[in-house]
Amino acid sequence: MADRSDRALLALTGFPRREFGQAGRAVVSDRSVHAVAAIDRDSARRRRVRAAGVELAVSEHGPVTGVPVVVLHGFTGSAQAMDPLAQRLAARLAARIICPDLVGHGGSEVPEDLDLYRVEAMADQVAALADALGCETIHLVGYSMGGRVALTLGCTASHRLRSLSLIGASGGITDPDERQRRVGADSARAEHITADFEAFVDEWMNDPLFAGQAALGEAYLRATRAQRLASNPAGLARSLLAGGTGAMEPLHDRLAGCHPPTLLVAGARDLKFCAISEQLAAGLPRAVLARIDDAGHAAHLEQPDATAAVIAEFITRTQQGDSADRDNVWPG
Repeated sequence: MADRSDRALLALTGFPRREFGQAGRAVVSDRSVHAVAAIDRDSARRRRVRAAGVELAVSEHGPVTGVPVVVLHGFTGSAQAMDPLAQRLAARLAARIICPDLVGHGGSEVPEDLDLYRVEAMADQVAALADALGCETIHLVGYSMGGRVALTLGCTASHRLRSLSLIGASGGITDPDERQRRVGADSARAEHITADFEAFVDEWMNDPLFAGQAALGEAYLRATRAQRLASNPAGLARSLLAGGTGAMEPLHDRLAGCHPPTLLVAGARDLKFCAISEQLAAGLPRAVLARIDDAGHAAHLEQPDATAAVIAEFITRTQQGDSADRDNVWPG
């Protein structure tokens, strides 16, 4: 008899060119999917939305009447950084893709109150954004820091989520000593940001975690550097201090209460987050694992077509479950 992970994986049919290794894992190659033409960023609809005490800059792709899918960026990112994924999801799903700049990032407000940068506060801001845009429930996609925010909302307000897709995300750090070391490291990084922002961005982009992005070429690297530098350094520093991985309360003891169907995506070359996603899957009631071939931490940038295909398929299957009996699609 198949265990929960086996049955959940069997329900998620139609992955492009997949090979199954361990139970609950799909390995996806970008070579097997058709590229989706990029949508001009000028076609995005932009607005500012007040959400849980913070004014957020928001970009939208796709039809307003489409199923709402909220996409959250990582640290030093913005809605613009998620364009490759947002555009492909809009094309594949004909969905309403909503991409906010998280507090302190991009064009969003940079408040002085550190409490507004806590991961729990950012999760509240995402829920309030959905309310402001008339979305009672959403599909939620988050990368890295945005994935931690998304998982937090999944643990605290599961009823708001139709599905949850996490790319290179963790649930925080459980070991107290490791947490304290991370807090110290993030504090030093925050000081570096305010002292020499350009130098920090250059060092951040050279972190081995992002080594795979070098293959995207000089034009991409110049554009992503400019995107990071467009944020306010004070906002990024506050985000690290209050919303960093060490600062957040770990979620592992709350995973059993995260009920939405959850897709855990990691680049096959990102061994650290492959292991982290395995650990998260063990604690989540309805988890499916996907490995993106030839990708590192930022799988949605390094292999955007394969990553979008996996997430779009997952959302489609979840939608089909909502239309019928979800338990037949996502066994509990």
